[in-house]
Amino acid sequence: MGVATALSNRRAGAAATTMRAAVYRGLNDVRVETLPVPEIGKGEILVRVAACGICGTDLKKIHTGSHSAPRIFGHEMAGTIVAVGEGVGAFSVGDRVVALHHIPCGQCYYCRKKTYAQCETYKRVGVTAGFEPSGGGFAEYIRVMDWIVARGGVVRIPNAVPFEQAAFVEPVSTCLKGVKLLDLQPDETVLVIGQGPIGILLASLAKRSGAKILTSDVYAERHRVAGSLGLINPIDARNEDVVARVKAGSEGRGADAVILAVGADALIRTAMAAARPGGKVMLFAQTQHGEAVIDPGAICLDEKTLLGSYSSSVDFQQEAADIVFEGYVSGYDLTRLVSHRFGLEQAVEAIDMASNPQPNSMKIMIEPGA
Repeated sequence: MGVATALSNRRAGAAATTMRAAVYRGLNDVRVETLPVPEIGKGEILVRVAACGICGTDLKKIHTGSHSAPRIFGHEMAGTIVAVGEGVGAFSVGDRVVALHHIPCGQCYYCRKKTYAQCETYKRVGVTAGFEPSGGGFAEYIRVMDWIVARGGVVRIPNAVPFEQAAFVEPVSTCLKGVKLLDLQPDETVLVIGQGPIGILLASLAKRSGAKILTSDVYAERHRVAGSLGLINPIDARNEDVVARVKAGSEGRGADAVILAVGADALIRTAMAAARPGGKVMLFAQTQHGEAVIDPGAICLDEKTLLGSYSSSVDFQQEAADIVFEGYVSGYDLTRLVSHRFGLEQAVEAIDMASNPQPNSMKIMIEPGA
């Protein structure tokens, strides 16, 4: 079904027929190309992308060749609806929205156990700019499939909230899930290792529990950004003993919870050492299978809990959106995390910068309209 057929009398102006997109053509090979605008069908919507953040998982797919080519990545996206398919009653052309690329079935065993990221329907990607559905945010237009639209995967953006802020709904949702799993209490101490954009989100969300938050990173520039969001207990991991600092800040016990927001397996031991007996260590960035050295005595004898959190939870999706939208008005301005902005024609340069982070590089945004 073509765009014109799907829209019937519900379209406002003709949609473009071609668009530009950053296409993954193979290992370490991304090219900006001209492609047809995706065609939508019944129950689907077409969104013109305004902003899409580059996520570490996008980079891992590009640099490991873990996914077949061609594909168009990008899943931290926000934009404007330009076409709606037959049967779509909840949304209209002109609505500003965030499109989430994963939504679970809500009925399978994993959904009943609230382990939504393991649901087979959740693992299917429901947003595409063409080829195998892979998010598609590194393009001018995306097609949002029917089950995403019908099951709450499209979220309206308030008029007062810029697209850049709205693009953080997806990463905030994933971080909020991890923080919720830790069940933090106001009398606890939390260490977040790594103060890139995700580490800062994790730390700032953990701070909402009332717990004392310590942050570690090797770059003073990143601590300065974290400080602008109220994270005022930095540890210079380049020059300080992180474990000693954490113990000094927790009456000698160690942290009640440690969140590892860096994909370096060598830091797992640091995280375990920084946790108090009976404490928790969450792996948030270890998204590649492999082997790592873990002290089994720390888990058995010291009763430390090692757990992981991957992707988001629909149970916290609305809360995450509220944090992003209402937070912008009240000072939780996540656009402070955006260090560089690129138009779509410069997408390869943007991906290269995100792949080689520098002290002054944080969230890299691709903005097709720029």
